[in-house]
Amino acid sequence: MKSISPKELSDRLGNASPPRVLDVRLAEDFTAEHVPGAVNNCVFEVSFLERLGDTAPDSDLPTVLCGASAKSHEARMAAEKLVRSGYQDVSVLEGGIEGWKQAGLDTEGTTSAPAIPEPPNGTLDLDLSECRLEWTGRNLLNKHFGTIAITAGALDFDHGQLTGGRIEFDLQSLRCTDLGGDPLHDVLIRHLLDHDFLDAAEHPDCRLEITAAKELQDTAPGTPNLAVTAELTLRGITEPIEFTACSGLTPDGKPAAQASFAVDRTRWGILYGSARFFENLAGHLVNDMIEFQARIVTR
Repeated sequence: MKSISPKELSDRLGNASPPRVLDVRLAEDFTAEHVPGAVNNCVFEVSFLERLGDTAPDSDLPTVLCGASAKSHEARMAAEKLVRSGYQDVSVLEGGIEGWKQAGLDTEGTTSAPAIPEPPNGTLDLDLSECRLEWTGRNLLNKHFGTIAITAGALDFDHGQLTGGRIEFDLQSLRCTDLGGDPLHDVLIRHLLDHDFLDAAEHPDCRLEITAAKELQDTAPGTPNLAVTAELTLRGITEPIEFTACSGLTPDGKPAAQASFAVDRTRWGILYGSARFFENLAGHLVNDMIEFQARIVTR
């Protein structure tokens, strides 16, 4: 893949037949600052190729693609798309807009970067309309999956660092998604809520207490960046658990996280169908591990 230095591009932009500069970053980043004369077509959007007819109509014209920096791949990804679409002369600006500025070259734009949300601090209540907990239970060949309602909770922050929190669940809200509309749905739910499993009538309290959280180093958004230590209370038993989560801030500055983890249900006295406690289960075998997928968003 060809590349071009900021100085070489600057010199060529002064020629009678300058190359076209296509900035493939987010529109708000382009508006804030870009190479003079560049046009924007964000490569992250699925309409990128469709918009080439307007942003880069002549496939024979030399085209220079500008990204954010040397380590960010959006210009290289866009170059592959253009070459596959038949563009003949495609180059990537070395260092992107960051390299252009480091070379002391002028930019156009508002020079006002998008505001960075303030880090959370204090206790923030959960936005229950955005929070969700899904469960999956399995046996050797099959599975059931569904939801449990989150009814209350809050997270504690110290200048951006999660320090604790409480999340409460309503066992009576238990639903099995894959049996929706099937008469067996209510049969299974009654079975899961009775003494064999959750024993919800005797032990309605179900909650998660976050006792500690640690930011993981050398991570990026979209990868697990938070190690959480917590205590899960179920069937009147409280046991420690640990899991990792992908955490961050929503575009409007709300702390949010998603996590997938599994727990051994027998630690909470849920023994039904466990081959470690019963023999000759045949079709009544139930795997010990229960999987959860959680989405947590604060107000």
